[in-house]
Amino acid sequence: MKNNRILFALFLIYFVFAILLNSVGTVILQIINNYGVSKSGASVLEGFKDLPIAAVSFLIASFLPRLGYKKAMLTGLAIVTAACVAMPVLPSFATTKLLFFCVGVSFALVKVSVYSTLGLIAADRKQHASMMNLLEGFFMVGVLSAYWVFGYFIDSSDPLSRSWLQVYWVLAVLCALTFALVLTTRFNEDLAALPEGRGIAQDFAAMLKLFFKPLVCVFVITAFLYVLIEQSVGTWLPTFNNEILKLPAAMSVQVTSIFAACLAIGRLSAGVLMRKLNWYPVMNACVIGMAAMVLLALPLTHDVVADPNISWSSAPLATFLFPLIGLFMAPIYPGINSVMLSSLPKNQHSAMTGLLVIFSALGGTTGSLITGYVFGNFSGHFAFYLTLVPISIVLIMLYFFKKAVDDGGGGFDPSAIISGQH
Repeated sequence: MKNNRILFALFLIYFVFAILLNSVGTVILQIINNYGVSKSGASVLEGFKDLPIAAVSFLIASFLPRLGYKKAMLTGLAIVTAACVAMPVLPSFATTKLLFFCVGVSFALVKVSVYSTLGLIAADRKQHASMMNLLEGFFMVGVLSAYWVFGYFIDSSDPLSRSWLQVYWVLAVLCALTFALVLTTRFNEDLAALPEGRGIAQDFAAMLKLFFKPLVCVFVITAFLYVLIEQSVGTWLPTFNNEILKLPAAMSVQVTSIFAACLAIGRLSAGVLMRKLNWYPVMNACVIGMAAMVLLALPLTHDVVADPNISWSSAPLATFLFPLIGLFMAPIYPGINSVMLSSLPKNQHSAMTGLLVIFSALGGTTGSLITGYVFGNFSGHFAFYLTLVPISIVLIMLYFFKKAVDDGGGGFDPSAIISGQH
């Protein structure tokens, strides 16, 4: 019962941060209209979010067990609650940058703590894999909700309207309620205790040493590339829908929820697939499927004519086809994370998650900046076709990741880890 309460608290934290983190694309669309910011200028919001995630993870992940996972979660929730209140009270591009900076700092604290806490409450690898898939799936439910929550507050008839800022009062209340739940939940962090007599500098050195293991090195590079692709699509899809497919602003955001829904469905069902099939061929098929969706859907987005009476039933086919790429993306991230974390002692989960968060954040920023630059200076079509490059590299890196697992995994079967049968 106690673990169920902890798990619910972790899921709710992830739900809250899913909305905040993945609102970047929606907010970019709104600030371009509200504050007259250019596309390349607006793309820095991804950096304000992701670079603090990377920096804070790098600095604190190795010794976070000494600080306490619960305290870290509470700190992160308190910061984002205050930042959400600031958005409607002090509306400006500077406040928006501050919001995403706070979200980045807080998510670094939260993600390392949540992933590490999963390792503490999981009884075995089977349960760990199940919780990981559920957590990441629930995260995508939050992303899906974000598009509709923000879409509700957006006034499509007036691009200059700032009614969308009222959504942050709702988010501030949700953050505060989550803070109260975590505060009143008991956590046992004894198993995360770091070796006695080891200082903070040694904790940090131990995290850096992890990176030089072949398995870890290939893992973080693969994670970097995956997040680069996901954020490239997720962040700029609302703008793509609005400018290329000629959809109204609110509908552009709401339609993007299909992408999030596909990720949620794919991740929630990934555990079922992995119980029956080996992880490596499944992930290869997923990467090839991603490339196929790009090549199939994007040609349908050319020469779209604006329709003032457009509706869900009359929207271009590509509106619904391209977001299906999320189904193929979904199993990759939780799959490689489960392989990696399940192979390490519990007191190394924080350091390993720190490395994962750092490279995921850098991947997200890189993807958004590149796509934003290409979108603004060339075309939205070319920007999304460009995702074929990292997709191809991920296919290659998965081979090296499997090879590193086979060579340095101590004899464990990665497909069994993911399915929970090891």
